[in-house]
Amino acid sequence: MKRRPLPVAAALVATAALLLTACGSGDDSSKDNDKIAGADTGSETPKESPEPSAAPAEDKPDGVDVSLPKDMNLVFDWDKPEKENEAAAMEDAANYVRAIYRGVDKRTTDEAALVAYSTGDGLKYAKTQIDVRIEGGWTATGTRRHYQATTRSASNGNSVEVAFCVDSSKFYSKEVKTEKVLKGKPSITDFDYFKIIMVKRPTGEGLWQASKVFVEAKAAKCQ
Repeated sequence: MKRRPLPVAAALVATAALLLTACGSGDDSSKDNDKIAGADTGSETPKESPEPSAAPAEDKPDGVDVSLPKDMNLVFDWDKPEKENEAAAMEDAANYVRAIYRGVDKRTTDEAALVAYSTGDGLKYAKTQIDVRIEGGWTATGTRRHYQATTRSASNGNSVEVAFCVDSSKFYSKEVKTEKVLKGKPSITDFDYFKIIMVKRPTGEGLWQASKVFVEAKAAKCQ
């Protein structure tokens, strides 16, 4: 992972239609099917800058902890793009996903990693993913695979679309209180196709944030 100092946070305007997606394998009881309409949010400044944690250096790519428990395995099976901006945006898209599941594990939306790697509707999406699991009393366990990634840069060089497939057939919801793992029959609901719009943080050197998230559920092209 890269090493970059984390600058003072700033945000960009973002508008998107967000689809709340599932965590688990074919288990409709723990599927998240609500849709959230995004809205223009303007510039945002967090109350305070994220502070470094005591995590190992490899789990702090920008001085922010994105480490996860051993039973929560996020696999990013993709090749690094040749273009520097696209490679950085893709790496931070992965960190954005890690930040979401760190919030799920820690049972909070007040994670420094969320401030570092998301803004606008990207931050709204992340918080909703975490909140619905907190309310449902679930965390996650298993392996979530991300693959078939592509990148596309905007002409201004300040935004990159990072698109990829997700296979959650071996990634399950787990009840926090009982530690019961909720498994179901494998199905098309285990496959989603994501498009995340990553924007370059104007005050940061090489830091990219998720500003919009689009999800195609039951994505046959990802099977």
